[in-house]
Amino acid sequence: MKPTSTPLHRNKPAAGFAALASSLRHILQEKALYPGVKALLHMNKPGGFDCPGCAWPDPKNPSVTEFCENGVKAVAAESTTKRITADFFKQFTVRELLQKDGYWLEQQGRLTEPMAYNPNTDRYEPVSWEKAFFRIGQTIQSLQDPNEAVFYTSGRTSNEAAFLYQLFGRELGTNNFPDCSNMCHESSGVALGEAIGVGKGTVSLEDFEAAEAIFIFGQNPGTNHPRMLTELEKARKRGCEIVSFNPLKEAGLERFIHPQKVMPTLLNKGSEISSLYLQPLTGGDFALLKGLIKVILAAEARQPGQLDWEFIRTHTTGFEQLQQDIEQTSWEAITKQSGLSMEEITQAATIYLKSSKTIVCWAMGLTQQKHAVITIQQIVNLLLLKGNIGKPGAGVCPVRGHSNVQGDRTMGIVENPKKELLDSLERVFGFSPPRTPGYHTVEAIKAMQEGKVQVFIGMGGNFASATPDTEYTEKALRNCRLTVQISTKLNRSHLVTGKEAIILPCLGRTEIDLQQGVPQKVTVEDSMSMVHSSEGKNEPASPHLLSEPAIVACIAISSLPNTRIQWAELVNNYARIREKIAEVFPAFANFNEKIKQPGGFHLRNSAREREWHTHTGKATFITAPLPELPLAPGHLRLMTIRSHDQYNTTIYGLNDRYRGITGERKVLFMNVADMQQLNLAARELVTITSVHTDGSLRKVYSFKVVPYDIPRGCTAAYFPETNALVPIDAVADKSHTPLSKYIVVTLEKSTSKEPQIEKLSVT
Repeated sequence: MKPTSTPLHRNKPAAGFAALASSLRHILQEKALYPGVKALLHMNKPGGFDCPGCAWPDPKNPSVTEFCENGVKAVAAESTTKRITADFFKQFTVRELLQKDGYWLEQQGRLTEPMAYNPNTDRYEPVSWEKAFFRIGQTIQSLQDPNEAVFYTSGRTSNEAAFLYQLFGRELGTNNFPDCSNMCHESSGVALGEAIGVGKGTVSLEDFEAAEAIFIFGQNPGTNHPRMLTELEKARKRGCEIVSFNPLKEAGLERFIHPQKVMPTLLNKGSEISSLYLQPLTGGDFALLKGLIKVILAAEARQPGQLDWEFIRTHTTGFEQLQQDIEQTSWEAITKQSGLSMEEITQAATIYLKSSKTIVCWAMGLTQQKHAVITIQQIVNLLLLKGNIGKPGAGVCPVRGHSNVQGDRTMGIVENPKKELLDSLERVFGFSPPRTPGYHTVEAIKAMQEGKVQVFIGMGGNFASATPDTEYTEKALRNCRLTVQISTKLNRSHLVTGKEAIILPCLGRTEIDLQQGVPQKVTVEDSMSMVHSSEGKNEPASPHLLSEPAIVACIAISSLPNTRIQWAELVNNYARIREKIAEVFPAFANFNEKIKQPGGFHLRNSAREREWHTHTGKATFITAPLPELPLAPGHLRLMTIRSHDQYNTTIYGLNDRYRGITGERKVLFMNVADMQQLNLAARELVTITSVHTDGSLRKVYSFKVVPYDIPRGCTAAYFPETNALVPIDAVADKSHTPLSKYIVVTLEKSTSKEPQIEKLSVT
């Protein structure tokens, strides 16, 4: 039976008038016209606040409208006039709330007062701040070992709050700091650290103005980093070649209309972004990159002088091993695993060869694969061949997701801290930090499941929904004695409770933060290592909210009766926190003065200056053979993706404008030929089963099949709905990042016997 429709992918430009309309609709939906518009005028501006969305950097001279559609959604969600009070929790038991989806929970509005879970009534009930902190402190003090506590951090947390958070945990005696980085760009940090000696990108926004070629792997900037499209549009117009690799055709990588240029939106079809767009198989990037290098080395053999030999000899090691590895890799293996022809790969490689200044960008399409680390190291190999690290207009550009996820790591939110950090903490604060590595995210979940962790504290985020193996993770959280969520809005993690559970509502980044009657500012670090201040302008959603730094300080005071740190003094004036940060981290010397500069300051990047902090003292070509990626008959590769109306696990709406989806989320994007082979019609319901190497099966039910422009054998669906399919042990080599971009699945038609509500099962 043939599908009843053609693929939904349409060649429509990203952003434009539709983005303006969508932005206004979300502001009105949140009943936030005045506070929302007021906040937008101060977002991403000197003296204003940083967007709570993505980590794309701000230009030196931001316009009045220096925001994007998804930034508007984030601000509207935080500026909403909808409120969750004690009366709300009187209406619903936790069990009843668990039947609601993430979108419904998001739409209920801002949390307004501390709440504690009562297991006897299965309801959250009001609790004073004093009692909440006392209960948390008493539980932590009763632990037999500090490592029975875990401190999770989302990328929304400011530098000041993150610094206090890790300081508290380490004075307590643990390095248990799982972080959202573990689930996204951990692979980037590990790969770059080994290859060039620093786990961050080497480019600045100015480099995009000088690049002659920009290669983009596994990224959808139209939805996840919309302001990036402005830079890509400018680059393309001045003649820069942009090469995009993505299994799905994404509107933002094809054409773009700047949403603040309304008249051009109405009169033209927008600007072309990609000069070449190729669709590799899911998981085929490693082979693709080897193919690019193979073409380049062959071109050098035919016509010597195309590589930067002076750079290679002076700054690198391992080139001979790279040559040997590429010679031993056949074109048959490359084309089979990448899904691209030799001609297509040669076309992309030719663009690279012609460019003297190339930037390579990537996101989670690469980082959440089994071989993510070595794949990203092939990007480094590619750039090193022509000296494209450490010169203007060139370099590595891992595009981080959440706004301060990079800053959190800089501040010490890491489970395996370097000796230099621990030594500095001991010198500045006078206690001996623990030297044993703590738990990363997957280890923390396992430790909770095994009863080794009794207390879970989450600073922002939605741990239960963001993590893999949903049923396993939720059982692990329920196994804790106490779970604490520091949040602005309600999400599923508040409902997956330990034996005790407490909600601590905090200020959002858009809101005025007064300490001792004085407005405070915090700082963040963007994806390109710029550190700048953020100062909210809106009135707080409730008089009962505390800031994240204040909450951390109060938990520390309640949990550490013999603390040596003057927590209250630090929180009374955030400038004092920054003074301590400067004492611990030399790169932050004169921190308080530096953030007075409009736009902030740039943290030094050693690799950008061709200073290689690797074990060899040079940038390293790193090689490995292609892995086997067998796929049995009837099996497909599933990758999880975001819709355009979501950010991370936050669901702002039920539409995905660029992919033609309206009013629903449980959809499965498929190639038409695969649908024909499996006898599936468009919009037919299927059960998706993931097949793990250990023989276990995980299922999600009632997903609608949607024909789409995606390679044969590949499918895609939204997370967090499909996180249940990712086994807890399915992680990337070295980085332990969950494998959300390569899930082997089978499909079967849904039956009437299946549950109407979303259900998952593991056998």
